Amino acid sequence: MDLTRACVVRSAAGRDKGRLFVVIDCDESYVYLCDGRSRSLDNLKRKKIKHVKFHSVNDTRLGRKLREGEKVTNAEIRRTLKAIEDGNDEKQREE
Repeated sequence: MDLTRACVVRSAAGRDKGRLFVVIDCDESYVYLCDGRSRSLDNLKRKKIKHVKFHSVNDTRLGRKLREGEKVTNAEIRRTLKAIEDGNDEKQREE
């Protein structure tokens, strides 16, 4: 699976191992991640692609906004990741 903008990934290495992030941008070697809390949109985490594991395609409203280049907030990212972590991502898709 190719990592693209708005994918949800889980960190596989480093002190943030096991945490969920949203891919904000990517290039050939790195992904730029945000979780809306410790790594905000103003302070993205740059991580090598080999150090993340694909979790899911973000087909929520947040995912659509990211793919279309619309402005998103840290609060939207936190809400979406919490819903995915809790297993309530179906609820987020309906909004």
